[in-house]
Amino acid sequence: MTQIEQPRTFALGSHNVQRVGYGAMQLAGPHVFGPPKDRKAALAVLRAAVEAGVNHIDTSDFYGPHITNQLIREALHPYPDDLVIVTKIGARRGDDGSWRPAFKPDELIQAVHDNLRNLGRDVIDVVNLRCMFSMTGPAEGSIEPMLTPLVELQRQGLIRHIGLSNVTPTQIAEGRCICDIVCVQNEYNIAQRSDDALINDLARDGIAYVPFFPLGGFRPLQLSALSDIAKRLDATPRQIALAWLLRRAPNILVIAGTASLDHLRENLAVAELVLPDDVFTQLDAIGLNDA
Repeated sequence: MTQIEQPRTFALGSHNVQRVGYGAMQLAGPHVFGPPKDRKAALAVLRAAVEAGVNHIDTSDFYGPHITNQLIREALHPYPDDLVIVTKIGARRGDDGSWRPAFKPDELIQAVHDNLRNLGRDVIDVVNLRCMFSMTGPAEGSIEPMLTPLVELQRQGLIRHIGLSNVTPTQIAEGRCICDIVCVQNEYNIAQRSDDALINDLARDGIAYVPFFPLGGFRPLQLSALSDIAKRLDATPRQIALAWLLRRAPNILVIAGTASLDHLRENLAVAELVLPDDVFTQLDAIGLNDA
């Protein structure tokens, strides 16, 4: 069986980052709202991730809100020189924990300053504009009014790079006419494959693709097939799903999140898990064929 070596790093703006990073979303309380159940454990996971070589952390000030950024600052500040922290703006949390759009220019500017303050940084490495035209997924609409204030903050030196999240190909094309876009963050996994062509186009242009919900959306038969492959390769289904993403395209950066040290170690081990060609083909069929 053939095994394909895959690149360990990919460019994210001006830095090359490890393709297995860390997503901080799960460090907040239930439903990404309020403080964590175990603050010391959350800090320990962050420190362990960086000690293991992770140099790409994905976060947002609307996680908590403010909680995950404050945890990141407490655990890791002063930050290692090679650590890239990516945040996203464009939403806010209601008092009841609801998710609400927040992409008026003044809201976006305030969100950048909130991220800077809570992270303890003078400049944010990457700010992803999360488009909230719909609460159920990407929806068309011009992003120029939201990108313009971010480009101005970039000119002022508060933002190093700009990315997009929850966007359509049309919006990405519009964004790239306004400024350099260094990454796109959309829902994508073995079972959710609507961005297949987009990923290939971005890879060709050297733009990183960061899938969220990398482990979601599986039907029972898909889960059964995933478990069978995991047993064959002496891995967990979670590891197989993440390894497929790394093999799928060289520009995919994985940011699976966890509040558990054990799960963190399991996720990071995926960097060493190389899928044989026949397994990769079988996994492809899980998402492309009807169950």
